[in-house]
Amino acid sequence: MFITRMEWVTQPEIWISLITLTVLEIVLGIDNIIFISILSGKLPAEQQKKARQIGLALAMITRVLLLCGLAWIVKLEKPFWEHAFGSFKVSISGRDLILILGGLFLLAKSTYEIHEKLEGADGSKTSAMAVSFNSVIFQILLLDIVFSLDSVITAVGMVKEIWIMITAVIIAVIVMLVFVNQISDFVDKHPSIKMLALSFLIMIGALLVAEGFHQHIPKGYVYFAMAFSVGVEMLNIRMRKKSATVQLHQPYR
Repeated sequence: MFITRMEWVTQPEIWISLITLTVLEIVLGIDNIIFISILSGKLPAEQQKKARQIGLALAMITRVLLLCGLAWIVKLEKPFWEHAFGSFKVSISGRDLILILGGLFLLAKSTYEIHEKLEGADGSKTSAMAVSFNSVIFQILLLDIVFSLDSVITAVGMVKEIWIMITAVIIAVIVMLVFVNQISDFVDKHPSIKMLALSFLIMIGALLVAEGFHQHIPKGYVYFAMAFSVGVEMLNIRMRKKSATVQLHQPYR
């Protein structure tokens, strides 16, 4: 209905949601790109580009399928458990459970990632499985599923419309396909961008948990905080072009 009337074109909140989510999906996909590059690097040079392209295409398909499944589950609003703690009444539905577990997952995953990047062990390039195109694609598919979880839960936490989530994921993957090398170089050069994205995930995780317990927080505050932080960081990067950057730890190189 809203598509035929084209009402969404005139709603700035939808555009802000789409742009913000797309940027977050791109930043969250950097680790996915790095692992795909590591795995495809085991193949002969003539097969590496094809493996990277297939890997990112599989990442998009995985995210869309997970989004459709999660978006359906989130619609389950009928409570299956209710209990009163004095004057405080708690009711949990399928939607609430997904939001709470998803929020806790984002909080744990983001905190773990920050620790790994700043204080974790710094690994080296390893050889795991026998090098064949099919085995590498299979490993990439498994990694895509793992890396899709935080991406998909973030999307569900930020917007309600499934078409915005899917559009953001598709745009993000297309951008990563086109600018995979440039994106990786920019984030490697400015690790504070990675830390900022992880801090956004902590904020979204807290938002999801609050929503799961029926404590509504207007998303406009979240968007403003993200936009303001990114603006400040862009100024920092511009003012400190010649300063040495911190090298984040990563388990694989």
